[in-house]
Amino acid sequence: MNIRVIPDTLTRLARLGAITEFEPAGDAPLSERLTLQSRPAPDPDLLPCVTHVTTPQGLKPVMKTMITTACEKNCYYCPFRAGRNQMHRETFSPDELAAAFDKLVRAGVVEGIFLSSGIIKGGAAVQDRIIDTGEIIRRRYGYRGYIHLKIMPGAEYDQIVRAMQIADRVSVNLEAPTPERLHALAPRKDFGDDLLLRLEWAQRIRQTNPERRWASTVTQFVVGAVGDTDLELLSLSARLYRQLGLKRAYYSGFSPVIDTPFENLPPTDPQRERRLYQASFLLRDYGWDVEELPFQGEGNLRLDVDPKRAWADAHLLTAPVEIMRADREVLLRVPGIGPQGVERLLRARRQGVIRDLATLNRIGVQANRAAPYILLDGHRPPVQLPLF
Repeated sequence: MNIRVIPDTLTRLARLGAITEFEPAGDAPLSERLTLQSRPAPDPDLLPCVTHVTTPQGLKPVMKTMITTACEKNCYYCPFRAGRNQMHRETFSPDELAAAFDKLVRAGVVEGIFLSSGIIKGGAAVQDRIIDTGEIIRRRYGYRGYIHLKIMPGAEYDQIVRAMQIADRVSVNLEAPTPERLHALAPRKDFGDDLLLRLEWAQRIRQTNPERRWASTVTQFVVGAVGDTDLELLSLSARLYRQLGLKRAYYSGFSPVIDTPFENLPPTDPQRERRLYQASFLLRDYGWDVEELPFQGEGNLRLDVDPKRAWADAHLLTAPVEIMRADREVLLRVPGIGPQGVERLLRARRQGVIRDLATLNRIGVQANRAAPYILLDGHRPPVQLPLF
């Protein structure tokens, strides 16, 4: 499909490439990034800013772009940092971006927008332009689909209110788990006043007006550049989930960028991202406390095994769970049993005794993963050993 509308804006967007590659926006950030990175030669009929994002309704093509790639901040890891000569700078007006997005929607190319920005003349000034773009998309073009807006450091309270009215999701990137780590990563940003306060305001807005539909909030951390530990990252994540209504935390492994102060640092092992997400879901969806996670001595998780299995190896191998008697909270500790599997399992128990792994598989439990940690009608189930 050859899109010829608004050629100047689309040409400028294409020139920027996949500038938001490391800005996760969907429910499967690891696979979404791998999909983007493994693309073959660019399709001339598709813009680099169009990427597929995982949603509860499946994969959706989303326009991911920025108001401006210029930035006055000097974050040591960021490709958009002030003074980095290798970054092509472009700035779009709200009218330009909204009109381009509308044309892409009408052409059937995208089903949502993720809008971020560099910072010029302060966060509040840029936030106005982000909000204006969302307003135009909603009001002038009547768009009712998915909008994700970034909240800038220093955004004002009323701006966050408006952004949460317009968008389905807003994000405040904390970047680091403590003020000290943030100073080492982005010295011109204040952890409390610029960033964390905005997440607190978002929760206050929801609690003050609970009858309204408000955008959900998410955050993102840059992992591994300045000595941050998994314990630090997950401790803050747990607080944000329980106290500030955070929908999810994203963990983006550090990747060195040429012509930045951190260009010679090693990249973060992708497996660390995976373990952080797995542990984060245990905190958010399974009711775990941070103290229960199996951290090693230096405050990090093991990379060779997922945290739920590491915990089960230490606690359940010698004290297996009786499937027919254990309550919901205990069952959720068993590898291979998730929230949906637990509900199916509890219903199945009311209908009869579960005596074999095949029955567990039929009701949605990953029986082979669960087998070493359970009893079926008082007996350990047979475990099939791997062939290789």
